[in-house]
Amino acid sequence: MIENYSHKSSDINDCKLITLDKHHHENGNLSVVENSRQLPFDINRVYYLYDVPGGVERGGHSHRQCHEFIIAVSGSFDIEIDDGSKKRKITLNRSNCGLHVMPGIWRVLDNFSSGSVCLVIASECYSETDYVRDYSEFKSLTANKAAK
Repeated sequence: MIENYSHKSSDINDCKLITLDKHHHENGNLSVVENSRQLPFDINRVYYLYDVPGGVERGGHSHRQCHEFIIAVSGSFDIEIDDGSKKRKITLNRSNCGLHVMPGIWRVLDNFSSGSVCLVIASECYSETDYVRDYSEFKSLTANKAAK
């Protein structure tokens, strides 16, 4: 449904790396994410991916409304972001630095290192209707970018 895809104008350049403050102590480091402080959205869902087998991709979708902040809390992985006309690959490998992915951006996560853990902080609770899971549909929803 094109009328529900309100972020057709999202651009991969709108997706920003955000470095969280690192509080260093002799007994370890601490980074904090509090609602609406470090991130430009309220937190409504948190989930994590782990034990991802080698060579497997995760993601492969975009969101209609949901913002996500994706962090490699352990290990590393790559995220390819795609706005329908441009793509960019980012490696996440620091537990105090993550990527803010805007609605309307296709994302694929891959190249997971052994033991990696991917933490996702989301602006919306899970709703299947928020997902665009078919790349052809995503391309048609973002077709206006090709004309710019």
